[in-house]
Amino acid sequence: MSLDLSVATPDTTRPGVSNTPHPHGPDLIADDAQALTAARRLADEFAPDAALRDRERRLPWAELDAFVASGLWGITVPREFGGAGVRSGTLAEVTATISAADGSLGQIPQNHFYALEVLRVGGTVEQQRFFYARVLAGDRLGNALAEIGSRDFERRTRLTRAASGWHVDGRKFYCTGALYAHWIPTLVVADDAGREVAYLAFIPRDTPGVTVTDDWDGFGQRVTGSGSVQFEHVRVEPEWLVPYQASFERPTTIGPLAQIIHAAIDLGQARGAFAAALQFVRERSRPWVDAKVERAADDPLTVAQFGDLAVRLRAAEALLRRAGRFVDAAQAQPNERTVAEASVAVAEARALTTTVSLDTGSRLFELAGTAATLDGLGLDRFWRNARTHTLHDPVRWKYHAVGNFYLNDTLPPRHGAL
Repeated sequence: MSLDLSVATPDTTRPGVSNTPHPHGPDLIADDAQALTAARRLADEFAPDAALRDRERRLPWAELDAFVASGLWGITVPREFGGAGVRSGTLAEVTATISAADGSLGQIPQNHFYALEVLRVGGTVEQQRFFYARVLAGDRLGNALAEIGSRDFERRTRLTRAASGWHVDGRKFYCTGALYAHWIPTLVVADDAGREVAYLAFIPRDTPGVTVTDDWDGFGQRVTGSGSVQFEHVRVEPEWLVPYQASFERPTTIGPLAQIIHAAIDLGQARGAFAAALQFVRERSRPWVDAKVERAADDPLTVAQFGDLAVRLRAAEALLRRAGRFVDAAQAQPNERTVAEASVAVAEARALTTTVSLDTGSRLFELAGTAATLDGLGLDRFWRNARTHTLHDPVRWKYHAVGNFYLNDTLPPRHGAL
């Protein structure tokens, strides 16, 4: 059986799809500079209660509403569809800025932007027009991609056809953002003319048969909503299906775009930990007796350690900006070489942002001292968040991809984790 994806306009009369615009639509971000300004303003608002949200696992509904209202969730919508179409480096910097204030809030929209890139690469003009408009109106996209216990997740959540139409059945985990989403882009597999083909199904959050369970209990990124989603005979319309597998069978920037956001989240975690360490050492830490100084901030070995962290942070920032330029170039002219170069540049950035986020979160305590471990301060959240998020995919394979590219001119594989 073959899927017909030629329907002109997605059906908005189905249960779960609201035809009513959001009562107060988001601001419209006009350009890169405005996006960066909005991110800095929001980061200042989000930072004060970040430790409290983490400690008490307070789901950030109000913060997400403010995040969306700022217009930042629509900044990758292309200009021809009414968005700002910001550069990849700008998206990364916005993500890092929010993540420095609250790592969970920085991660929640990662799959939102990922789904928008899948839509840009593989969606029809009609699909793009519809979903971009929904996003600009304030809709949030979550995700239901992975399934716990197996890397062969695409074989477990299936799209099948019955007399009543197309339906999805399966269970997903690590569904970051699904808890807060209006639409849940879901990886499904269908039997298309005798072969299995993967699609990203944009499923309304409140469609009958969809159950989102807040069962994420990781020790970090506690309020990302990364729990499970169950689909029980969930009806979907063909026009909600965007080709997924086909978008990796040719050179596209879906993988590099996804990964540069992950790198930005880690960079933000490092920035947050660095800023917290600076403040604590300046204001509260005691110098080591052998330093023979009055202030911990004058301890020469402490000063050198901060210098080392600062240099590596600046290096990570530079690699991230460089990676953004490669992703932009590949988006403008996608081919095997440009996409491979973008993947490698992003892998280089991810290798460094991974290590610096973990190291900064750990050395915060080494430099600040025992008083920094008091539970009420919540300073451990930086390391916990970094350790949890950096497990998304192993950094050792970033080094392998980079080395294989330079040593053997081997192009990296094309998938969402590289």
